[in-house]
Amino acid sequence: MPMQDVEKSKRRRRMVRNEEIDASRRTLLVGAPAAAVVLALADLLPAMAVAQNAMPLAQQRAFPLSTEKFKVITAETLDDDIQSHDDKTGTTRLFNDKNFVLDLWAEKTTGPHEYEWHEHRDHIVYVLDGETDYEVGGTPLKAHSIGPGEWLAPEMNGSTRMTLKKGDVLVIRRGTPHKRSTKESVAFLIASPQTPVAS
Repeated sequence: MPMQDVEKSKRRRRMVRNEEIDASRRTLLVGAPAAAVVLALADLLPAMAVAQNAMPLAQQRAFPLSTEKFKVITAETLDDDIQSHDDKTGTTRLFNDKNFVLDLWAEKTTGPHEYEWHEHRDHIVYVLDGETDYEVGGTPLKAHSIGPGEWLAPEMNGSTRMTLKKGDVLVIRRGTPHKRSTKESVAFLIASPQTPVAS
């Protein structure tokens, strides 16, 4: 089997495995240069982590940890992953570290969900293609926890609405409520620096 076919087959298996594990999780995507920059930040992220805000072990172990010191994700690989999602929403885990994760999201029309926020991780969203609407910030109403450090709320007072388009970057600090809805389609990278699990 030619090397390209082997790599495509591995990507497909990884994507299917990720979709099964990640069915209820939300993630995103970026271009190769931005991905390389995000991965180069891995050495800086431990300084951002606060040990007492440890992410639940089960969440962190949902994917095996990446062992590479660096990883280049080519534009071709990203395009292949986006195309593999066809007309459905899907996520591909590109890098999984105890200090951050990097996901590629390809999303078709989605309605607004509840606002969410996380006590132990930030989001950096880079839009590769298409556009999506975000509502960020505000004061949650009827908030409820869905797990340690993970929150949802059906309503928010004082959130800021914005439309992100190709090339836009949005940084969402931990503890900041946010929700996304997509009218047509969007592809984006989402890097999520997170507090590592205490050993």
